[in-house]
Amino acid sequence: MTEITKDDHERVKLLRLITNSKNEFKKLTLDQLKRLEELVEKKDYSHDKKAHKSKVKLLRKINVRIYEITEGRGIW
Repeated sequence: MTEITKDDHERVKLLRLITNSKNEFKKLTLDQLKRLEELVEKKDYSHDKKAHKSKVKLLRKINVRIYEITEGRGIW
């Protein structure tokens, strides 16, 4: 059985936050987005094709949001 790490708990906490409401994703700070990106990238979903596809899609969405924040777009 695999041990659940502190990073696992943090990743799940952030994922729950953004999956509860579409608006919550836009409320994440730049630091939260970067941390979520780091945690999701670390997690290996190669054993589950559907989960891996979702991971790639989420990382793309996170990168777009980071770009919007750093370039001053999407704040409206």
